[in-house]
Amino acid sequence: MVNVLPRYNEAVIPIKKFVEYALNPEKDPNKALAFFLALGYNISSADKLVQNIRDNIANFECREKNDLGHGAIYEVCMVLLGENGKTANVLTAWIDDKATGEMRLINAYVKKRKGGK
Repeated sequence: MVNVLPRYNEAVIPIKKFVEYALNPEKDPNKALAFFLALGYNISSADKLVQNIRDNIANFECREKNDLGHGAIYEVCMVLLGENGKTANVLTAWIDDKATGEMRLINAYVKKRKGGK
């Protein structure tokens, strides 16, 4: 049995993280290009990437990281099948936010495979 993200079924995945940052070539060109080349996602398909993460979060191992005072931090590396038919490792970071009580995505990026591929 996989050690899954606590309360994954109620996890909040802000679309703004992708539209305004991760898939936005004006804000983070390298991250946006990585998502596009690896999985075929861009700003106009941000909702599909969010759904892909939501659909797959319970299928991959969760590791607890440091709590820096705002809530427990978790990391889940998942292999996603993209819009372009390719697969890639996507590292997601989550916080169990003490202030809001929500489990929320705080970062996501395409992770290079071992060997630089």
